[in-house]
Amino acid sequence: MPKVLIAGGGLAGLSAAAALGGTGFEVDLFEARPFLGGRATSYEAPATDGQPGEEIDNCQHLLLRCCVNLLNFYERLGVRDRIQFYREFYFLEPGGQMSVLRRGRLPAPLHFAESLWRMRCLGRADKVGIIRALNAIRRERPRRKDLDRISMLDWLLQKRQTPRAIDRFWRQVLVSAVSEDLERMAAIHGFHVFWTAFMAKADAYEMGLPTIPLAQLYSSDAWKRMPSVRFHQRHTVESIAADGFVVNGELRSADLYICALPFERLGGVGLPAPKLEHAPITGIHLWFDREVTNLPHATLLDRTIQWMFNKDAGRYLQLVVSASRDLTNLSRNEIIELAIGDLRLYFPRVRDAKLVKAHVVKEQRAVFSAAPETEALRSGPQTAIPNLFLAGDWTRTGWPATMEGAVRSGFIAAEHAARVTSPHAQFLIQSA
Repeated sequence: MPKVLIAGGGLAGLSAAAALGGTGFEVDLFEARPFLGGRATSYEAPATDGQPGEEIDNCQHLLLRCCVNLLNFYERLGVRDRIQFYREFYFLEPGGQMSVLRRGRLPAPLHFAESLWRMRCLGRADKVGIIRALNAIRRERPRRKDLDRISMLDWLLQKRQTPRAIDRFWRQVLVSAVSEDLERMAAIHGFHVFWTAFMAKADAYEMGLPTIPLAQLYSSDAWKRMPSVRFHQRHTVESIAADGFVVNGELRSADLYICALPFERLGGVGLPAPKLEHAPITGIHLWFDREVTNLPHATLLDRTIQWMFNKDAGRYLQLVVSASRDLTNLSRNEIIELAIGDLRLYFPRVRDAKLVKAHVVKEQRAVFSAAPETEALRSGPQTAIPNLFLAGDWTRTGWPATMEGAVRSGFIAAEHAARVTSPHAQFLIQSA
């Protein structure tokens, strides 16, 4: 079988390796860092405040059932059973009042009608407007041509959404899903999220969370079924050209090549780099001396902190702020103080709990900014070098920057590589 070299050990590179390795290709993957997973990984957090270190995710990553390619990737590695799914979304208001969004008895796309109408965090006018806008998404999605040129906020205002509906429903769902503010987000991505995850199929919205640290999903044990895949960590791809990769000063050649590096790295290896921008995400890890909540997760309304995930019996919470530009210039202690102040509004037990330790992870280059007029800047898989293909969540996958988008890109690049010898090779699973 042909030999393939892959640059980059994030999800895009790993999924390409899994697809090609699973069909017998000889694959060598080079990753500059000492771990796999890229921005979707875990690491040993250092000891702080006299407390021992432990393995934590750089940020809580989640998936939905509509992420069919990501689930297929996990299936290839034998770790799909390490994903736990939830059927309820909990919306918490300051003061603790809770609304629950779950599917009901009606068929898609009407399956949320019952619980949406019962959500106490929204008023009647908010709900009527949301239903009207959801119907508009269904009508306009196939035929409207300007969705990449206007922001999602512009579209919502066109549809006369109330300020409360925008802030407590649309913003809360979409900023977390696309990792960008509504005023900076192209409407095409908002449409994609709501159609694919909330309207096309009744179970597509169900949220999956890994039950083990992210890095363990890609451990060496997971790759034993693919002996033709070899990983070379702490090996930096320094340049890419028609004759191969230069890795740690040595030229490596093969039949086929896949570059799965972040877009900001392309110029450094000699490839054209798209003029995309980044959006930041901040993860906040807090350990308390007692249980402060028994909810498995919740989206927190009206404050800075957007999501809470219960990682260990209500004592260890992981908080997420997407598009976290407002936190960029804050210190670690300021962010921790802000987070605890927010949590006290939703979980009264936080007021009496002692903070045992905390970590803050700022990912300034977490994802590409899914801004209007960005889709034309995203590259396809093919390059000027006939046997070199591109992968990465920033490439043209039809998805925003998500784990599903990264895996889709890896499968697409792997298809192009495999079709050199197998014209009908197919790895990508089409979603709704």
